[in-house]
Amino acid sequence: MAAKRMRKRPRSRRPWYVIAIALVLAFLGWYAGGDFRLEDLIAQDLPDSSAQQAAAPLQAEGETLVYYLDVGQGDSELIQLSNGKNILIDAGTRSTAEELVSYLQNLGVQKIDYLIATHPHEDHIGGMTDVVQNFDIGSIYMPKIADSQIPTTKVYENLLTAIDEKGLSITAAQAGSVIFEEAGARMEILAPNSQEYGDLNSYSIVTKLTVGEKAFLFTGDAEADSEEEMLDLGYSVDADVLKLGHHGSSTSNSMAFLEAVSPQAAIVSCGAGNDYGHPHQEVMDRLAQLNVTVYRTDTQGTVLARCDGSSITFETDLPSVGGEQ
Repeated sequence: MAAKRMRKRPRSRRPWYVIAIALVLAFLGWYAGGDFRLEDLIAQDLPDSSAQQAAAPLQAEGETLVYYLDVGQGDSELIQLSNGKNILIDAGTRSTAEELVSYLQNLGVQKIDYLIATHPHEDHIGGMTDVVQNFDIGSIYMPKIADSQIPTTKVYENLLTAIDEKGLSITAAQAGSVIFEEAGARMEILAPNSQEYGDLNSYSIVTKLTVGEKAFLFTGDAEADSEEEMLDLGYSVDADVLKLGHHGSSTSNSMAFLEAVSPQAAIVSCGAGNDYGHPHQEVMDRLAQLNVTVYRTDTQGTVLARCDGSSITFETDLPSVGGEQ
């Protein structure tokens, strides 16, 4: 895999043809006796002149894009398949909900074909209510939580209400099942594997995306007990890119699991200077021992992985959700 840094885009300037069109319109308005001002015409949003339209990186034919979105101390990944379908895994916190919607729209997202809420913690589903309300939604996957542990938080209740108001249904994640297999890609569920855990984090939906010869593993906040279950059950967890569990916490990302995944690159989704000390040094040491390249949203902004099925390249320093890196 090759890695490269993406230059920050300069501030948007009106293209020459926008000014030219404005000049022609102004002349026609003057010639017809109308009250037209050049500055008013230039200020209008003419075709292809907005910075938003220029914000989305180009997607080559047959290429899958995987965005590890910088949502601060939270988690959110957007996958854009080569056939145009979108998968959103988690949606960050409530504080970046509106910005996340705008960010996705700027990337050209109109429909989220598969929406995955790994587990009901605010830093993973905080922005999901807004997502459900603002996009056409296909299938929704959530873990089945034991009755005694079902959250009563407002953010969780709001999400369920939003889903119900749109007449959508929820599919309970079942390990061993396949979410989709299309456009040369396949996504399967590897966890959760138990009906009850002591911690909500361990209910996290773990998914593996295979694109041609390459694979990506998304683990939510799955803890070491869930990791051990996947290994004991013989799931194929090997992947080229691993989204580290629980923001790089040492309660996840056990050495046995990291060795089984054997990633070439790992992504840490966490906020700058967070109170939890994520990513934990023990995990960083394990990754260094295994010669894994690490990308971090807290220091490198949104990270984009491009995959054509035979190779993966990375772009860093893309704008963060809620502001530029």
